[in-house]
Amino acid sequence: MSDPTDPRREHPGTYVVQDRSNQEELTRLHIQDQMITASMGGVLPEQAETARWQRVLDVGCGTGGWLIKIAQTYPDASLLIGVDVSRQMLDFARTQATAVQVEDRVEFHIMDALRMLEFPTHYFDLLNQRFNFSYLRTWDWPKLLQEYQRVVRPGGVIRVTESDIIESNSPALTNLCELCLKALYQVGHFFTSHNNGVTSELAHLLHQHGLDNVQTRAYTIEYRAGTPEGKLFAEDMGHLFQTHKPFLAKWLRLSEGYEQLYQQMLHEIAQPGFVATWNLLTVWGTSPSKSHALPPHHR
Repeated sequence: MSDPTDPRREHPGTYVVQDRSNQEELTRLHIQDQMITASMGGVLPEQAETARWQRVLDVGCGTGGWLIKIAQTYPDASLLIGVDVSRQMLDFARTQATAVQVEDRVEFHIMDALRMLEFPTHYFDLLNQRFNFSYLRTWDWPKLLQEYQRVVRPGGVIRVTESDIIESNSPALTNLCELCLKALYQVGHFFTSHNNGVTSELAHLLHQHGLDNVQTRAYTIEYRAGTPEGKLFAEDMGHLFQTHKPFLAKWLRLSEGYEQLYQQMLHEIAQPGFVATWNLLTVWGTSPSKSHALPPHHR
């Protein structure tokens, strides 16, 4: 298992926000983490048999909110591990785990899932991935899903949650979201140029790459101005279109009007009557009882 203090472990990544010391992005992810978990109805709302999961891995855990909530919700889970490429995110996550006194069961390790998950074969009962299209390209999925099956025990659950591009009645937010979609598709993070360019492929990907009993659950979440949830959504969007601006500028020709559009968005999403719709999809399946052939270095 990797040493979280090893300075050699942090590799260059494919995440859309390249600056890992970006405090605003850390704040945004912390807000989004709590917001999405609450909006979905909890950490594992679609799962019925959770008592048998003793070892849980969260890939691309970011600020650690989902895993910490797992520790609080399921006190019998004995080992909960989060991995991410950002040392700053993991330092924050450890602080949060200590603050709520779950640090005895929760670990965070610097690790790049696109290289290898440095765990023994068939080690985990449940593997979770949420909102990872921000660093996954379409061609990364086959190897990643094979690696997931290596570290999850036969019959264990692999669970993936991704989202569509947000839709709303704010013209400015709609324009900014269209810019994000265009850039994400151009770089290869989306399979198609449609709003559901990742979620439309998830079930097929899990089927295609060997998972059994693949199931889905869709969520349609509304955020309205004047509500606590709407306030968090506005904070999330306010941070997002600042921290993602370098990514958009790199892959698109942003006009000088970007800042004006951003300010217009902030105004519109604060107005009475504003509503945004965010479609999410959770797809899960079980790691096959009979292991598929693995590359020699995984055997």
